[in-house]
Amino acid sequence: MSRPNVIISACTEQVGAYAYHMAQMKYVDAIVRGAACMPLLLPALGHEMDLEGVLAVADGVMLTGSASNVHPSHYAQPVRDPNLPQDRARDATTLPLIRAVLKRGIPLLAICRGFQEVNVALGGSLHQALHEVAGMMDHRDPPHQSQEEQYAPAHRIALVAGGRLAHMLDGVSELYVNSLHGQGLDDLAPGLEVEARAADGLVEAYCITSAPGFTLAIQWHPEWRLAENPASMKLFRAFGDACRDYQSKRCAGA
Repeated sequence: MSRPNVIISACTEQVGAYAYHMAQMKYVDAIVRGAACMPLLLPALGHEMDLEGVLAVADGVMLTGSASNVHPSHYAQPVRDPNLPQDRARDATTLPLIRAVLKRGIPLLAICRGFQEVNVALGGSLHQALHEVAGMMDHRDPPHQSQEEQYAPAHRIALVAGGRLAHMLDGVSELYVNSLHGQGLDDLAPGLEVEARAADGLVEAYCITSAPGFTLAIQWHPEWRLAENPASMKLFRAFGDACRDYQSKRCAGA
């Protein structure tokens, strides 16, 4: 049997005079080397996306991180800082995709922006500026730092004992994770179950209890230097195994 197909969300980016659909190579590499699956990039086509066509070949979906934020109109808030990047085309692509994927039980792994997208798609809201919220840490990465410094472990998170994430990681109680986000979860959407929190109480991981398939959403970046992090390898291996299981069922029903 061929490798399972994992749909990877792309962003829209302006590079010089040209516009691109793109995803960072570290996400693609993590699907190949960590999950042992075949990555397929999904352009941010919005209403022109053939959703049924995408889902017909999908054995898994990974929502990537991005410098852009989910537009706050999707959770009934005005834009707090117009200088922060938005990507309305990605919003128009991923939000309906998320709901369709969960309904069908397709395995879903959501990272950073993807973690926030799932919460918004299911009716939750976000803090647009975590560093301005009383009691919250500043979860942003200082812009003057090198890439190595930005992605270095920044703080610890506590995993929920007996949770799916803790089980996936062989019962560990905490992780030391990187932190590169200015926004975070405010109201948790219905049906989401917290799997990990930072010391300030911010949700750092959750699953979706009502979804029939594998679901995991995480705020940090496990794809960074994946092979050097045993916990990250376990996460992607579990996702890959779920994709292989879904593929076998999909092919059996074809």
